[in-house]
Amino acid sequence: MQKDVANPLPWFKALADETRLRLVRVLSRHELSVGEIVSVLELGQSRVSRHLGILVGCHLLVSRREGAWTFYSAATDEKTAPFLACLAPWLDAAGSEADLLAVDEVLRQRRLETRRFFNAIAPDWAALRREVLGDVDPAVLVREVMPERVARAADLGCGPGDLLPVLCERAAAVIGVDSSPSMLSLAERRTAGLPVGVRMGELEHLPMADGEVDFAVICLTLHHLPDPAAALAEARRVLAPSGRLVVIDFTSHGDEAMRRRFGDRWLGFSREKLAEWLGRAGFVLADWSEHPVSKGLVAARAVARPR
Repeated sequence: MQKDVANPLPWFKALADETRLRLVRVLSRHELSVGEIVSVLELGQSRVSRHLGILVGCHLLVSRREGAWTFYSAATDEKTAPFLACLAPWLDAAGSEADLLAVDEVLRQRRLETRRFFNAIAPDWAALRREVLGDVDPAVLVREVMPERVARAADLGCGPGDLLPVLCERAAAVIGVDSSPSMLSLAERRTAGLPVGVRMGELEHLPMADGEVDFAVICLTLHHLPDPAAALAEARRVLAPSGRLVVIDFTSHGDEAMRRRFGDRWLGFSREKLAEWLGRAGFVLADWSEHPVSKGLVAARAVARPR
């Protein structure tokens, strides 16, 4: 707000418009890029941008610039979030079902693009990962924080299965989950004879039971997902109360080439953002370490425990 952030008048003025109500309704559910919003609302970009500017100006929405892309979502600060929560029943009626179906289609296309990308590059993935990570070995980062004995562990977004044998060193049984059939095929071949089961599924909707594992890893996967926060919430669901989650991913950077070459959707994550998502998912960030890799990037390892 301008002078008094507790004054609701600018909010009500901003919401006195059908298009802006539709925007708040949609962006209260999902973070979307400008191009995705234009597609969902089927309006011109200049018109959409004008309305987005008004909603960001009164702090009902927030924008996040990442490289050449700008993303929008509903504000979650301590003053705006309760206001939007109170409006939720009315926001549900502020647009047509077609808007929500269009958002579902955008998210489905995101997942399909990611799956197609990884199916295509599966045979070359090991070389591509070495190109980025250089001398940093995720297996070492995992071994350093994995308990000596684990009943069941999981690699969420296991790709070709590089970490599955590492988890088998200390786990009686291991689960690998990935959305790419080509990646899972490689993972199955890599772990033949080991106590490993692979499952096809999205990290935002894991094909696993509540509390099924005692240790879970998400390695260089979150930055490919349309909704990393949802994946972390799912990781909490499938992790036992005494379990441990390890997330390895890039810290925030501005290298747009990572989108084109490696299919990255997010250009890394700050410690604050990852801690925020982990907290909302029911975790406590217990440890954080950073490890310089190639191309001027930095890989971070976050260790989280259920609250």
